[in-house]
Order: sequence, then C-alpha cells, then structure tokens
Amino acid sequence: MYNSDVEALDAFAAKYKTLKTEIGKVIVGQQEVVHHVLVSIFCDGHSLLIGVPGLAKTLTVQTISQVLDLTFNRIQFTPDLMPSDIIGSEILDESRQFKFNRGPVFANIVLADEINRTPPKTQSALLESMQERSVTVSGNRHILPKPFFVLATQNPIEQEGTYPLPEAQLDRFMFSITLDYPSFEEEVQVVKQTTSQTKTELTKHLSGTDIVYFQQLIRKMPIADNVLEYAVSLVNKTRPESNFATDTVKNYVAWGAGPRASQFLVLGAKCHAATKGKYSPDIEDVQAVALPVLRHRVFKNYKAEAEGLSIEKIISGLL
Repeated sequence: MYNSDVEALDAFAAKYKTLKTEIGKVIVGQQEVVHHVLVSIFCDGHSLLIGVPGLAKTLTVQTISQVLDLTFNRIQFTPDLMPSDIIGSEILDESRQFKFNRGPVFANIVLADEINRTPPKTQSALLESMQERSVTVSGNRHILPKPFFVLATQNPIEQEGTYPLPEAQLDRFMFSITLDYPSFEEEVQVVKQTTSQTKTELTKHLSGTDIVYFQQLIRKMPIADNVLEYAVSLVNKTRPESNFATDTVKNYVAWGAGPRASQFLVLGAKCHAATKGKYSPDIEDVQAVALPVLRHRVFKNYKAEAEGLSIEKIISGLL
C-alpha cells in the first residue's frame, strides 16, 4: 500500500486532517471530542460520550460514521430492551432448521444511545462483543465485522430510571469523553446552520480496510522506554495503595485504574502523535489522552464527594 511506515504515517496524518475538515462541515466546535473519538477508532477502542441533552452526541457519532465508509447501526437503549434485541436470536426457518437472525450489533459502528437506560442484564450483552469482537448464542460463536466500535452516549443529569454501568463494562471503553456547552460564537453558528434550508453533503473518505491498516500501523509505532514507563507510573499513581500514590490520591481516591489504562494510554499517545505528524510519541502525547483514559477508571471516596473534589481535578494534579 505504501513504500514505508514513514510514508504511511504521513498519509495517515493527511487523511486525519481531511476527516476533521469533513466532520467540521456538520459539527461546529467540539474539536477535542471529535479528535478523541477518531483516536479511539484508530486505536480499535470504544468511546463513551457523556453530556446533557442537545449537545450533538448522537449527531457527532452519525456524522463520523458518514465520513467513514462503514456500516452503522443505532440501538436506542430502553428499560425493556432484551439481550436478544442487541445480539440477535435463533429462529426456526421454513425447513424447520434453526437459523441465527443477526441483531443490530453486527455493524462496524454501533451507536449505543443512552446506554444507562437499560438493565445490567442487557448492558452485559455488549460486554463480549466489545472485548472479544464476537457474540455467543446457543453455544455458537459469531464473529463481528472488522473494524468494530461501540460509541455509547449517556446523559449525566437525569438519573431517575437509569442503571449505572458496571465497572467491568466501563473499563471496556477506551475513552470517556465529556461534552461541554458550545461557546457563544459556536452556538450562533449552530443555530444558523440548523434553522436554514442548507443541507450539507458529506464525502466518505476511509474504508474499513484502510482503518484496519492504520490501526496496525499505530501499533507498530516505536515508543521510547521512558515514555512507556511514564504512562505506567501515571496509572500506578492513581492507586491509593501504590508506592507511587500522592497524598491527594491516598486521601481522596477509593480505587484506581487497572493495567488496561496503561495499555490505552500508550496506544492513545501513539495515535495522538501520529495525528500531529510525529513518528514516535512523547510524554506530552501521553498527557494529552490521560484525562479521557483515566476519568472513568479512577473512583473517588466519600471524603472527596463531601469536599466537592472532582475526578478531573485529581487527575490534573497527577499530570
């Protein structure tokens, strides 16, 4: 495809810029959000988008799926959703043979809309697909298409009738991405765009094969030992019982991040570096992805709750 890895990384940086420009035709602002979702895709990871209603969480995912030449399914999570509504079920066909009827999870990009609205039994139906890239029905294993991403959304304010995601499931998400309100200028632009007749046509830029190729390329990127050790020490600092833990962590954190956080920090740093046209990540690249990687893996204690100390502030202190 390319003559060398250096040439491929240059092509990746150019394609990434093109994708950002194309997405920017629909999504106003939210640069960091789009960046982190794209990074998670090129690292073969899943993302959880958290924000109040109306901040274009769903639109962001739909727009990204439109600029990538991938299959896309949206699952609206509700309290009565069953596991078979996600992964599919076996049915009897005309010849009286059991046939597997595929569920909406069989797509390249799956939007799990308001994932915390469904009970844990149904949430766990996504666990195997997110980790193993397959589903098991009646003892038969069915492989999901490549590439495969779950992009889930969650509303942080309305907690009535919701089911918090279990820690095991939260840990499957590479990034937890928080969406903020747009600035005044951005909101003016959003209102202009959405209240007129102009319809934006998006062009598809990358196929599934291209994405799988770039995912492998990101993994091949070299990383210096001191940068890798910085990423692992950063994760160790979040564990109250660790020798690396700061006084703040010992006082305010109930438990810290596991080894998967170290893996995602290194992968995320590699991809972040590649988007900037670099051939190897440095400590700044690790710091750039630290917040979305650690935000949902570090849990504060009651003392932190009582004093109004946020997880973001604790993590920023470690950087």
